[in-house]
Amino acid sequence: MPSSASNYGFSTAQKDVRSANPLPRAVLRSNNYLLLDGEWNFALDSEDIGLRDGWYLAHPYEQIANWPGSVEEHMAKYQPQAPAWQDKVVVWYEREFTLPERGDDGTHSLFQLTFGACGYETRVWLNGFLLSTIEGEDVHYGEYTSFSFELREEHLRPVNRLTVRIVDTMDAETPRGKQESHVYKRGGIWYQTYTGAVRSVWLEMVERNRLRSRVGVDSVIEDQMVRFNMTTRIHDPGLYTLRLQVFDRVAPTPQPLATADFPLRLEAGQRQQRVVMELPGAKLWAPGSPNLYRLVAQLIDSEGYSAEIETHFGLRKIESRGTYVYLNNEPIYLDGILYQPGTATYEEMQRHMHAMQALGCNLVRVHIAGVDPRIYNLADELGLLLWIEVPSPHSSTSKSRENHRAELLRMLALTESHPSVVIWSLYNEDWGAQDIATNASTRRYIVDMYHYMHINHPQFLVVDNDGWQHISQEGRLKSDLLTAHVYTPELTRWSELLDRMVQGDLNNVAVLPLVIGDPFFYGRQKPLIVSEWGGFGFADYGGPQSSEERTERIRQFKLELRKRPIAGDVYTQATNIEDERNGLLDPHTGELSVPEGLLASQSPSPNETKSDNSAS
Repeated sequence: MPSSASNYGFSTAQKDVRSANPLPRAVLRSNNYLLLDGEWNFALDSEDIGLRDGWYLAHPYEQIANWPGSVEEHMAKYQPQAPAWQDKVVVWYEREFTLPERGDDGTHSLFQLTFGACGYETRVWLNGFLLSTIEGEDVHYGEYTSFSFELREEHLRPVNRLTVRIVDTMDAETPRGKQESHVYKRGGIWYQTYTGAVRSVWLEMVERNRLRSRVGVDSVIEDQMVRFNMTTRIHDPGLYTLRLQVFDRVAPTPQPLATADFPLRLEAGQRQQRVVMELPGAKLWAPGSPNLYRLVAQLIDSEGYSAEIETHFGLRKIESRGTYVYLNNEPIYLDGILYQPGTATYEEMQRHMHAMQALGCNLVRVHIAGVDPRIYNLADELGLLLWIEVPSPHSSTSKSRENHRAELLRMLALTESHPSVVIWSLYNEDWGAQDIATNASTRRYIVDMYHYMHINHPQFLVVDNDGWQHISQEGRLKSDLLTAHVYTPELTRWSELLDRMVQGDLNNVAVLPLVIGDPFFYGRQKPLIVSEWGGFGFADYGGPQSSEERTERIRQFKLELRKRPIAGDVYTQATNIEDERNGLLDPHTGELSVPEGLLASQSPSPNETKSDNSAS
């Protein structure tokens, strides 16, 4: 039985410093916004005639839908007996809004429209005019990250009509995660689609010349230096000053701990600029001591007008070295849990995060899904490490790899400031890379992206293909971790498989060989992670059904892991979701069905650490 019935979403502890940010974004602006959530007109375009017939100019909508919400929910409301869509869905949403007062003469500001996430294919019209994203897209592809439009003055009215067309298909070449497709049908580990207007949309005033809400952070802890990667958006070319100020987030003072000015000559458009600051005496971020600092970044024009954004960051270093993962130059055992948020609300995800920490986890593996970016903020504040994965396509083609890369870059742009995010998986169990063992093009793409991540995002560890079939080139593993998915309900069999792995048997422990490509001879030169195990309660994996039996089995399995030179593990999984009934916490309340601390373990002993250092 659970040792506590706490609702982990509503902690009032002094250290529970969750952000009050009402919008699904990690970077804050000190401006006004108009949230456009709520009731929208809704229409299903089952014949896909809306573009041809100009629905963006006028259409007699007869139905209402709440935004945010999924297409599936909105269709079911009006067609409760109809089967779910099986090939392609086209829907339209429309609403009116009154233009807020600007507060200035428009010299320095403009209106920006942002979708927290929407897709997979989204077109947007304002008063009948097709909008283009800041990146210049007439059609935005992707459904896991935000995208924005700058609204042109000549298109604005006192009362405005906003029209959105959303298209999704069962196309296996698009990043889908565990949503069903033409390749993988719903049932077992494959889930119903959840697409469309899935996150908030809002209107806000932003400066014409500003910093975008994309901040990259990479720290060099030995030198107490932080490298910031800022993105500027300029309409008026000229001389600007980028001013960065760092404040203590726990004990704020009027004076910054550090400040630096960087003069820039900026042309019209968008560009990235990396700058470096030294933070003498800075405390490091880690589980148990999640020290965070507040960054205030200003872009100041030649007349002294300032555009400002604010975020937080932490200094930390993650490293794969020998047998262990090192955090801030100290070995750390990764006590992980697999987390699939599914259709959980932001409030429910908050409860989940607190509950997973209460289980004793220092790592949450967010399984091939997009989440509300405020969850990254919460992980930063709680001191939870995150393992992020690109939602996978379901087929291996040049187009699926192009879509995969685009999704990865979009996700990176909005998550690279968070100290909690430490590991990225490119693929999982070769979904979307099924020919990894036989197709040189597939392997070349994965290896290229592995190297790209190392060069451009050195603050992360990168896994090429989690679970099995890691790529070896000339005996070098193209993954920072050697990971294995191992499922068995039998303790004796579990111990045997763990022994085989640590002894270097890479062919007889998981569903497929752990390494493909050139020969790879495991000699503890890479950290070994059992990145999925358990599944107790899921019919296909066997195992105990009652919470008491499950608790004892988890304890026994965990003890066997810690007897061996293994760097971490990820229990599967946090919550029940559709057919997978193997969760340890209630998906709505966060209440645990097992005792707190069950998944916690101890750090490597000094003798283990000494031995590993000498070997590496």
